[in-house]
Amino acid sequence: MQTTQNTPACPLDNPPKIEFPCDYPIKVMGPAAPDFKACILDVLVESETTFLHETIAVVDSKNGRYQSVRVTIQALSESHLSSLHQCLKDTGRVQLVL
Repeated sequence: MQTTQNTPACPLDNPPKIEFPCDYPIKVMGPAAPDFKACILDVLVESETTFLHETIAVVDSKNGRYQSVRVTIQALSESHLSSLHQCLKDTGRVQLVL
């Protein structure tokens, strides 16, 4: 007699959905420059993305060649996140957005 075991689906098969709007931390990385943070914040302002000023943090890489800007934004939808990602990449200064 064969038995089948009910196993839950793999969590990767059904990733959790994000409920919008929500606070959403992002990390933007690119070559270090004195105005890199200002460039990132300008994109957020131009795209009318609300962000929490108290969450802004700039971290230099170990060798000082790169910087990351971390900030928590108010994400409105998947399309908002995609659009923001593209706007950041379009600066030509952003190498990675997490």
